[in-house]
Amino acid sequence: MFSYNTYFNNNQYYNTIGLNNSTKTRNIASAVNNEPKNEPVKHKLPKQMSTVPFNPAFSASSLRTQLISNEEKNKYNYLQKILDKRSKRDLETLLKSGILLNNESTDKSSVLDNLYKIASTQRADGLNSGTLTKDVINILVNPYSITQQFGDIPSNYQKSVIDTYLQDKNLSLSDSAARKQAINETDVSHSGTCVAASIEFNLAKNSPAEFTRFAEGLSSPNIEVKKNIHIDKLADNTLDAIWLLNAFEVPYKMDNFNSAELTFKPDKDAITRARIQTTNKDSNERSPIDVLMQSTFMQIGSQQTYNSLTDKRTGKFNQNDKGLIEFEKTFTESVVEDKNKISVTYQTVDENARLIGYETDMETLKRHLTSTIDSGENVILGYTQTDNNNIIINGHEITVVGYKKNPNGKLTFICNDTDDNISRPIEYSEDYLLPKIHHAALPHEIVEKDVQLVENWVEGIKTYNELKQQNKNSNMTLQQAA
Repeated sequence: MFSYNTYFNNNQYYNTIGLNNSTKTRNIASAVNNEPKNEPVKHKLPKQMSTVPFNPAFSASSLRTQLISNEEKNKYNYLQKILDKRSKRDLETLLKSGILLNNESTDKSSVLDNLYKIASTQRADGLNSGTLTKDVINILVNPYSITQQFGDIPSNYQKSVIDTYLQDKNLSLSDSAARKQAINETDVSHSGTCVAASIEFNLAKNSPAEFTRFAEGLSSPNIEVKKNIHIDKLADNTLDAIWLLNAFEVPYKMDNFNSAELTFKPDKDAITRARIQTTNKDSNERSPIDVLMQSTFMQIGSQQTYNSLTDKRTGKFNQNDKGLIEFEKTFTESVVEDKNKISVTYQTVDENARLIGYETDMETLKRHLTSTIDSGENVILGYTQTDNNNIIINGHEITVVGYKKNPNGKLTFICNDTDDNISRPIEYSEDYLLPKIHHAALPHEIVEKDVQLVENWVEGIKTYNELKQQNKNSNMTLQQAA
């Protein structure tokens, strides 16, 4: 969770996808059914679910639950020999469910292929192949175990972490004030990686082979993974797509005008956090895989400026030092999933971060969510929390994975929250959740009839260039005054 105040005050120009009836905003009072506007969502958790409705993304024809080749059998037997009792049982569950032999990844490698590679080949310095293998299996069996909770820094790691922090900032190792600052900065109690953790969850739940391929690459000695993307799924115009890749500073190689190979890496200090979690992970804290995945996605969205020691970022698109804004989130989702995502803004917010209405009616918003779920995709969305004056005080990203209809005709949405310390799906009524939704990333085809399809990249590029010119003019004015 992170503050939205800076976002709404300084970055509204990235809310560029408006609904067709956006000039007809509705009064907020008519939509919230008189519920407390400042009550945190995680303090109002309804009854938990133990199961989630079937995901049509996994069709029966694509499932394979039998080991066929000797190579598959040998890899499976190798894993069984090195795993503990619980992980052996979980591995068998993955096989019987069709997940283990799923090979819908960029290079067609299966979950089994990459688990075997993690277990049998060298990992990055300080990481343990056995621990990583069990962590990945646990996540695939229960993606709801993914969390954004940072762990504490044990005393035996304190000196090296502080020294690294000071060296990163070119500060003296003997400066006592600086060392005290380092202790405070690296003691992360509230994580800003909700977007990254939600993308990690989505990848694990909907694309298990690709998730395991990411886990293998990011934990390897190279600490990176390569991803081929279709340019036309990033932006309609090839030049805009190239501008985006350059602006977000993601290393890439153009194969042709239709595709590019991107290189994803966590920040250089992520390995320190991953090592700590390898030997000192407590209950409800991130696994080493969570650390590496979330750092990588934060790097993508923050223009390669994220720091895992402090959970802070800089970057050209966001004046806040925590989390990712909508524009950055949509880019990250698009390149990680290689899908054409459209970010739709539903709330109307004034210049004082006050929620004053909605860009559409709740039925349209509900239809966007249910249609996306019915198509086999989850929805990562951003919701807001307000005080008694409707001023937005916080924002958070969660994932909607399903819904069910109640006897009264109302819907209950089934969600995942990576910040609630609950390793199960949670439920929110439509009356509670829908009015809190600020934005959602949705498939192009779901929203094209309801929105003015001006890509948010177009406005992002335009505004970025305007800001650059404003800064240039300001600097020239200061120089002339001097």
